[in-house]
Amino acid sequence: MATKKDPQPPAPHVADSHDLIRVHGARVNNLKDVSVEIPKRRLTVFTGVSGSGKSSLVFDTIAAESQRLINETYSAFVQGFMPTLARPEVDVLDGLTTAIIVDQQRLGADPRSTVGTATDANAMLRILFSRLGKPHIGSPKAFSFNVASISGAGAVTMERAGQKVKERRSFSITGGMCPRCEGRGAVTDLDLTQLYDESKSLSQGAITVPGYTGGGWNSRLYSESGFFDPDKPIRRFTKKELHDFLHREPTRMKIAGINMTYEGLIPRIQKSMLAKDREGMQPHIREFVDRAVTFTTCPDCEGTRLNEGARSSKIKRISIADACAMQISDLAKWVGALDEPSVAPLLTALRQTLDSFVEIGLGYLSLNRPAGTLSGGEAQRVKMIRHLGSSLTDTTYVFDEPTIGLHPHDIQRMNDLLLQLRDKGNTVLVVEHKPETIAIADHIVDLGPGAGTAGGTVCFEGTVEGLRTGGTITGRHFDDRAALKETVRKPTGRLEIRGATAHNLRNVDVDIPLGVLAVVTGVAGSGKSSLVHGSIPHGEGVVSVDQSPIRGSRRSNPATYTGLLDPIRKAFAKVNGVKPALFSANSEGACPNCNGAGVIYTDLAMMAGVAAPCEECEGKRFQAAVLDYHLGGRDISEVLAMSVTEAEEFFGAGEARTPAAHKILERLAEVGLGYLTLGQPLTTLSGGERQRLKLATHMAEKGGVYVLDEPTTGLHLADVEQLLGLLDRLVDSGKSVIVVEHHQAVMAHADWIIDLGPGAGHDGGRIVFEGTPADLVADRSTLTGQHLAAYVGN
Repeated sequence: MATKKDPQPPAPHVADSHDLIRVHGARVNNLKDVSVEIPKRRLTVFTGVSGSGKSSLVFDTIAAESQRLINETYSAFVQGFMPTLARPEVDVLDGLTTAIIVDQQRLGADPRSTVGTATDANAMLRILFSRLGKPHIGSPKAFSFNVASISGAGAVTMERAGQKVKERRSFSITGGMCPRCEGRGAVTDLDLTQLYDESKSLSQGAITVPGYTGGGWNSRLYSESGFFDPDKPIRRFTKKELHDFLHREPTRMKIAGINMTYEGLIPRIQKSMLAKDREGMQPHIREFVDRAVTFTTCPDCEGTRLNEGARSSKIKRISIADACAMQISDLAKWVGALDEPSVAPLLTALRQTLDSFVEIGLGYLSLNRPAGTLSGGEAQRVKMIRHLGSSLTDTTYVFDEPTIGLHPHDIQRMNDLLLQLRDKGNTVLVVEHKPETIAIADHIVDLGPGAGTAGGTVCFEGTVEGLRTGGTITGRHFDDRAALKETVRKPTGRLEIRGATAHNLRNVDVDIPLGVLAVVTGVAGSGKSSLVHGSIPHGEGVVSVDQSPIRGSRRSNPATYTGLLDPIRKAFAKVNGVKPALFSANSEGACPNCNGAGVIYTDLAMMAGVAAPCEECEGKRFQAAVLDYHLGGRDISEVLAMSVTEAEEFFGAGEARTPAAHKILERLAEVGLGYLTLGQPLTTLSGGERQRLKLATHMAEKGGVYVLDEPTTGLHLADVEQLLGLLDRLVDSGKSVIVVEHHQAVMAHADWIIDLGPGAGHDGGRIVFEGTPADLVADRSTLTGQHLAAYVGN
């Protein structure tokens, strides 16, 4: 009997041939004509030393072009409201899919923004309470601390059938905002003794607020207002005069022939100084605000931000304020126990969101936690929450070091989530330094070989096994393991902390040894930062380097940020006998054509603006006359184009010898930033570079105790060794170094370890171990001990 032959398998469909993202000739920032092919629906990890071009390739090229192309699908009208993106400098970008970017940008530090408002969990809770809360008090707005209760009535004139008709209308909105603190949860009190000296008169300079002294316009506004006698001491002011001085509402008046608005001193200070984010203030203003303003919990709402009505409506004896104050893992259980068919879809969505928090390792947070207090790693994971339950497939997810701020115990959980996203049919691109995450990659792209101008090329593409034997810096250091110290230093003193209760700490008593390298560790959310930042007195001699981002425009660069430009300008001015201001591109020396920016920006409305190098100064930012002045044979633009290493040599000897500049450059080289150019805009620096730039600046401060918050953030395996050397040098020079850290190499290198736990949130907040790293490994009773033992191979 004849057997039928199997038919030939059908030829693959042409639509299935697009399984690569192809990048050819990428030249963004320091990339040198990079060409790579990235497999779709796989997990690709990008590695390389800090500053090698990983973010330039992944974020500024692939993700940026994907977003730009999506924006172009909208009408010109809609694009006018969206950020305009220029096409990245690249020859070919093929096979892109929709990119969802999960970066480390902190969530806004607005006092009204909380974890609940940032993730829409609050919006769902408000609807839930407006439907089920007893007594019923109104719509979801009645439970929002950002909506004030207002009402009004009056006549409205309308035109109807050619006649004007007047009708009486009234309206009322029931909001949930606490009227006293306006939904902020805290009230501010001003210490009047810090605003003025009551024994002096205004003409004697009674006002002591920065900017209001020395006879400037601010002080003249008060002394020449005519509301009181400027020669009369403030303590002798009448009630009305004191009210006019401190609280008078805005009043237009003429002073010295100029129209000005007079306003009481207190509302004026509140608007000009207190409305700003504390971190964005100038140092002298911040110092004044810290001295003059006390923040206390609002006595009316007890910090819940909600008015009495919103707090009175309850579901099963729990108000919305109680729900937001609960640890999210507990809130998830409470919502899970609610059984109400009338709001079943809402409960399902809320349960999914809360379960995602727990799944991603953020179950220890509460919904009322201010968004600005989250660390970079926590903020990134909060952003991930909305993508976990998504049904989207064939999407590109782009992550920027998702393991930041994670204990080795939590990294496994993050790896599972990345694989889960990939297995749904998505392309996952991860910029990462941790070997635990590099190990799970399907494909690896290693950039380098160095940083800055020494980087920007692809050194290796392939699998993890190939990377190990590939001979690149990442490959050579991939299996590096720091050994435990044979001998540890003896402490020279103790920093006593007694009864610490900040956040989730449970009445913690601990002695932190001084004169040694002390590491505070524990799982994410165990209370490390609360112990270190909340309990160590930030007085004289304590230098704290936290993870808050560096602020700076494209006019800022390492030279301006570190204060290096001041001694350089003075040296140029002295040698040439001219003013220092001539050597500033933000002052008198600026090119008049581009105002010292070096480029001319042309705004093209909803199209991306075009930046062309300035034709007059050729991008050098200075007037031609300024470039005629030299120091050591170089002009100011050539000095700003130098790398830190080059400049250190230049200012260290010879005609250009400038000890003040050399000292700052030494510190920059010490933290591993020798490759940066002095004039490189801060906006082009990577996260790890910014952190180290901050560390270099703080090293100049006179302090005996250095408190560092995860200094290995954004550091390549090869750079961690250099950081350990820097920490050792700090300790050997007589400083005490206290580090909050998860990196096992730093733990192994410590003289003393304080381990918090055992879990996160209300399962943490206790000291579970104190002692040397060798004792912790031998003990193995804590999660940290187990992971450290596995790391050092015991």
